[in-house]
Amino acid sequence: MKVKVGVVQDSPVFFDKQKTLDKLENIVVAHAAQGCQLLVFPESFVPGYPRGFDFGAKIGSRTADGKALYAQYHANSVSLDGKDIHRLIEISKTNGVYLVIGITEKQEQNGSLYCSMVYISPTDGLLGVHRKIKPTGTERVVWAEADGGSLVTFHTQIGKLGGLICWENYMPLARMAMYQKAVEIYIAPTADSRPEWTTTMQQIALEGRCFVLGCNQYFAKTMYPDKYQALLSDDPEEICPGGSIIVSPQGKIIAGPLFGEAGVLTAELDLQDVIKGKMDFDVTGHYARNDIFTFEVANQPDIKKEKNIP
Repeated sequence: MKVKVGVVQDSPVFFDKQKTLDKLENIVVAHAAQGCQLLVFPESFVPGYPRGFDFGAKIGSRTADGKALYAQYHANSVSLDGKDIHRLIEISKTNGVYLVIGITEKQEQNGSLYCSMVYISPTDGLLGVHRKIKPTGTERVVWAEADGGSLVTFHTQIGKLGGLICWENYMPLARMAMYQKAVEIYIAPTADSRPEWTTTMQQIALEGRCFVLGCNQYFAKTMYPDKYQALLSDDPEEICPGGSIIVSPQGKIIAGPLFGEAGVLTAELDLQDVIKGKMDFDVTGHYARNDIFTFEVANQPDIKKEKNIP
């Protein structure tokens, strides 16, 4: 089976949820018309990855201004119980395209935020959500941690989807949790624009014998609203140069890496290449050595019980 995918490297309308959703919809409409069956958006695309912000926090104290900024971030984050997710579901359905979107997620029952990616099907709606199990560094000031129940995978009409966010991809056991579900299209939204990220994406493709879609924003300091500019005085103008990429199960780069501009990488993936790659290496099959190693993930959902499995 062949699947046309698109990896969106673009910027949100920073900290403006509604305008960002409008922009997202325009991108989906344009690329669904070009035949894309799956579109991937970067880490915290809605309402924006708050690079350079410290939210007034240091060990032992938090400032009033920092808490007010957090409240703004919270107000523009996405609830899976509200109209925002229903709009995304409608965008997916209307355009006949699967969407995987990096969001900052708020939950109605508490005040915590999560760095999440939502999986949306044009036929089945919201398939589920992966929440980052370990925010990196000072991301922990604003993003809570999730547990194993967030290590989701989905068997869809365009293949088996799964993945991790940003530096979760440096956690070997988290990757293994994806591989043991036989993921075919591994999705990695990120805020890491280092050239080394390219190597990481190739390593995951080779290790998991899966297609890898690495997706980052392109963002310049001038794209921040004026009221946030003072928070970024020490940052370079090109604050996130991108680096989005599509890699084959043999670790070969199919498209990208894209640096220095916004754009959408597209490629046609032949899922038979996943099976072909496992002839000589299968990390959960003939290379697993189950007589030596055992692996278990607490609370990871069973893919056979997910609602989209026949």
